[in-house]
Amino acid sequence: MVQFLIRRILYMIPTLFLISILVFVIIQLPPGDYLSTLIVQMEESGESVDQAQIDYLRERYGLDQPIWVQYWQWITGIIFHLDFGHSFEWGREVSALIADRLPLTIGISLVTVVFTWAMALPIGIYSAVKQYSAGDYVFTTIGFLGVATPNFLLALIMMWAAAGMGMSVGSASPAMLVVAVIVLGTAGTAGLIRVMRANLLDELKKPYVVAARARGIPQRRRLIKYPVRVALNPFVSSIGWLLPTLISGEVIVSTVMNLDTTGPLLLQSLRGQDMYLAGSIILISAVFTVIGTLLSDLALAWLDPRIRIN
Repeated sequence: MVQFLIRRILYMIPTLFLISILVFVIIQLPPGDYLSTLIVQMEESGESVDQAQIDYLRERYGLDQPIWVQYWQWITGIIFHLDFGHSFEWGREVSALIADRLPLTIGISLVTVVFTWAMALPIGIYSAVKQYSAGDYVFTTIGFLGVATPNFLLALIMMWAAAGMGMSVGSASPAMLVVAVIVLGTAGTAGLIRVMRANLLDELKKPYVVAARARGIPQRRRLIKYPVRVALNPFVSSIGWLLPTLISGEVIVSTVMNLDTTGPLLLQSLRGQDMYLAGSIILISAVFTVIGTLLSDLALAWLDPRIRIN
C-alpha cells in the first residue's frame, strides 16, 4: 500500500507541472492583456490615457516579457514563496484574495460531497434491490429531473422558495448556504444514484449472490458484504471528478446567489484578463482535481486490493 501511495504521488508531480504550463498558456490566449482592457475602458468612458503610466505598469508587472519568462516568474514564486502574483484589478496580492474566499468554497464543496454521498448511496441501493417498484420509479424520475435541471435555474427557484418562507437570502446567510449545498449536490446525487443502481444490479445477478441466497444468508449481510462493496468501485472512483465538478458548478451558482466564494472572483478575473488571479484559481482547482483522483485511487485500493498491483 505504501509503494502504491508513493507511486501515485510521483505521478502527481509531472502532472501538476504540465497543468500549470497549460493553465498559463490558456489565460494568455485572448488578445491583449489587462492593461489593454483598461485602456479600452478608459477610452470608452472618455478618460485620458497616460501612456507613460501604462508603460510603467507594463514593465512593473512583467507584461513586456516573453510568455516563458512570465511563466517562470509565476511558477517559481508559487513553489518557493507561495507568491501567486499580484491582482491588477484588485490591486492586492492574489494569495490574500484567494485566502479570503477559499475557506467558504472548500466548506461548501466538502459539505456537498457528504450530502451527495449520504443521499446517493442508500437511494441507489434501494433502487437496485427494489427494481421496478414504485419507489424506484419515483427516485429514477427525480434523478432525471436533477440531471436535466440547470443549476442556476434550481438556485433561483430555491431562493424564491426560501424568500417566500420568510428566510434570509442575504449573502452567506444559513439559508443561502443550505440552498447552495442542495443545488450543487442535486446533479451529482442524481448521477451517482444511477451509477450505484446500475452497478449493484449487475452484481446481484452474479452466481456468488445467488449461491449466498440459496444458503439462507440474511439479505442485509448478503448485500453489504460483497455486492455493495464491489459496486462501490466505480462509485468511489467518482471522487476524482466530483471535486472539480463542484468547483466549476460553484462559479455559476455563487454568481447567481451572490456568495463570496472563488467562483465569482474567477469569472470577474477572466473578463478583465487579470491573468495571475485567474491562473491561480484555475491552478488550485486543478490541484483539487489531482488530490481528488489520489483519494479515489487510495479508496479503490482499500476496497479492492487487486488494484494495488496495477
